[in-house]
Amino acid sequence: MATLTQQSYTPKKWNLSGLQGISDQTLQVHFGLYEGYVKNTNLLNEQLHEALANNKAVGADPHYAELKRRLGFEYNGMRLHELYFDNLTSQAGGEIRQANVKAALEASFGDIATFQRDFAAVGAMRGVGWAIAYQDQTNGRISNHWVTLHEDGNLAGFAPILVMDVWEHAFLLDYKPAERPKYIEAFMAHINWDTVAARLVAAA
Repeated sequence: MATLTQQSYTPKKWNLSGLQGISDQTLQVHFGLYEGYVKNTNLLNEQLHEALANNKAVGADPHYAELKRRLGFEYNGMRLHELYFDNLTSQAGGEIRQANVKAALEASFGDIATFQRDFAAVGAMRGVGWAIAYQDQTNGRISNHWVTLHEDGNLAGFAPILVMDVWEHAFLLDYKPAERPKYIEAFMAHINWDTVAARLVAAA
């Protein structure tokens, strides 16, 4: 019988100091929150591994079921933050020059400005959550969506290519709640389009 192994994750590090419109203080608080998701993901995996190893993985057991459900929240909180920080750059994002990004956005929205307006509009929706540009990998099209509690609203078979955190911790040290559009503007100015380009895949 194969040995049962436990999955463990190590927090990633980013050098994003000097972003215009997103302070270093906000980033440090945000990095700490992300590390909490990594810690809790590892803790839940440890507890689930122990339950499985001891033949206590029983769906009717409320404790086991809650661990499984909670893992989706903590893991997606970890992963979405990694995607978010990965698609930021301390340099000004500037014009989109990556050919595959331009082609995909223009095919899906007609032009890049329309994509940008729609993405910003999703980010400005009431409530806390995530604005995510997804690629439907069956046809290559890009569409913008709202995701609430990390795991609620993700589309099966769609790959996130651009992720913006619009939970209040992402901007409240820098802006008032009603000033979220200023944070969105700052985010849009610091998108790492090379990272976005690398996430795109050819349609199946």
